[in-house]
Amino acid sequence: MARQEQVLLLEPQHELRFRGPFTDVVTTTLKLSNPTDRNVCFKVKTTAPRRYCVRPNSGVIDAGTSINVSVMLQPFDYDPNEKSKHKFMVQSLVAPPDMTDTESVWKEAKPEELMDSKLRCVFEMPIENEKMHDMDSNKMVSSSLLKSESSTLSMKSVVSSLDDGEVKRIMEECKRLQMEVQRLREENKQIREDDGLRMRKSTAVSSQHSSSSSGVTVKEEGFSARAVALIVLFFVVGVVIGKLVL
Repeated sequence: MARQEQVLLLEPQHELRFRGPFTDVVTTTLKLSNPTDRNVCFKVKTTAPRRYCVRPNSGVIDAGTSINVSVMLQPFDYDPNEKSKHKFMVQSLVAPPDMTDTESVWKEAKPEELMDSKLRCVFEMPIENEKMHDMDSNKMVSSSLLKSESSTLSMKSVVSSLDDGEVKRIMEECKRLQMEVQRLREENKQIREDDGLRMRKSTAVSSQHSSSSSGVTVKEEGFSARAVALIVLFFVVGVVIGKLVL
């Protein structure tokens, strides 16, 4: 004889969905409603009893009322390639009016009096958690790449800022200093030419005397001008190198 149709209303009707991550207990709720005018006994069974904790897993639903059953999935190592084969069954039985012990009612029930509904289990991993799961093995590499990219962007930003402002100012400063060095060289050359002209016009005796003194003067002035030019040139090179390094 065929079994009776389920009198209880199940919500959800066909699937129990568990949403990860599954590193901790994941709970979903199964609502059982009794729309009839008689009390109904129920039991919740599963094909994987060690993987789930069900509270309550049995009891009596009064007429016109409902009950929420908490189905708790225990933590496990989730494999997205593995399909869940777990199933749940809600078994029910119309309680007799004179019922005193539910266990005896279940034992004495005839097969045709039993009603059942089956639900399958579905595991869902949030998109962001799936991405994190896929990236776990490459976490250190990704971190290094991000740091490298950050350093590269920082360097590009510094170089860009230097190109736009500092380099132009440094080049203008270099050009000005080079012109100053050139001017000093020309002045030094003119001084030497003037000294030579004065030397040729002086007498032999005074020429010898002035030659000695003016020679020292020329050497001192020439040395002084060259020293200034070299110091300025070294200063320019130092400034340029310092700016580029910073």
